[in-house]
Amino acid sequence: MPDVERQAGESLESLLKRFRRELTQSGQLQDYRRRQRFLSKGELKREKQRKAMRRLRRRGGDRPRVRSGRGEF
Repeated sequence: MPDVERQAGESLESLLKRFRRELTQSGQLQDYRRRQRFLSKGELKREKQRKAMRRLRRRGGDRPRVRSGRGEF
């Protein structure tokens, strides 16, 4: 957990903003949200593939070929 101390003359809004920034930069909040529910290995694999597809679509790239179970494309 990021340790943030209030500086002299600092408002609560700026203190909270600084805390949130440090929390997101540390990655702890993202890790907590990811671990809120259990994901099996298969679900993790599907989620990773779904994120990769979304990333490619956003970049405007072609759809990657997905390997079938027989070792061919």
